[in-house]
Amino acid sequence: MSSLFKREIKDQWYIKYNNNGYPHVQQGFVLPPNRFEEFDPFLLMAEDWFKRGTFSDHPHRGFQTITYVIDGRLEHIDNHGGHSVLEAGDVQYMNAGSGARHAEEAVDNDIAHTLQLWLNLPQSLKNTKTSYQNVYLEDVPCIKVEGGELKVYSGEIAGDKGPMNSLVPITMTEISLASGATYKHILPENHNAFVYVLSGELELGESKTSLKKTGAATLTFNENGKNESEFNIHANSRAKILVYSGVPLREEIVAYGPFVLNSMEEVQQAYRDFHAGKFGPPAE
Repeated sequence: MSSLFKREIKDQWYIKYNNNGYPHVQQGFVLPPNRFEEFDPFLLMAEDWFKRGTFSDHPHRGFQTITYVIDGRLEHIDNHGGHSVLEAGDVQYMNAGSGARHAEEAVDNDIAHTLQLWLNLPQSLKNTKTSYQNVYLEDVPCIKVEGGELKVYSGEIAGDKGPMNSLVPITMTEISLASGATYKHILPENHNAFVYVLSGELELGESKTSLKKTGAATLTFNENGKNESEFNIHANSRAKILVYSGVPLREEIVAYGPFVLNSMEEVQQAYRDFHAGKFGPPAE
């Protein structure tokens, strides 16, 4: 039996934050929005601290979002009557598809602290119906491992399946480890993957590359592989890390403002449709 493909750190960096002031208190890009080919099928991921009034009514088309609440409360409002409040550990999945119009606001006087990942849609799914799914912490499988635990939000990990129903199948796992614990994370070898350290310090991959809080990294993968791969994680201190993975789409990407499509003509049409009211009334 051949051994599994062993994941290694491909590139790593630490997040640089901008102090924006009220109401968008602070922002940094975990995945900068200028490396689409490298991150495919992921587009960008932003870490935000914000007060109410930062992300009021706005449109999207052509991609999906995965919003993870680190702290505070996040209120979701959409123009189809949807309304919900998410708290720490909760995730909202949105398929913007043909056209979403929504608001994401901090509740009352909270400072909401979130990670929002933009996940591309293949051209064949960019005109799908807009939908939302709340994934509450209590509904997320929690798997005990030696020295820690896994929370499986999406995909099949360690024999359990996460509740998130993404149109483009991905894995999303939160891994918490005690100081000194080691864990081998198993992923499909053809998935492009990245990690983000929420707390502590870890040694990652065969090279035991050190990565601390606010550190992000991409991982090596075998795009044509059909088997599983393993990624070694060792905690030098009590630590928590998010791991995301998905199969690259390898399609043309034209991103402009809140729209991600396959040509500039499609982006221009999205703006015309929005201004013509085809996205519907404001979300309020």
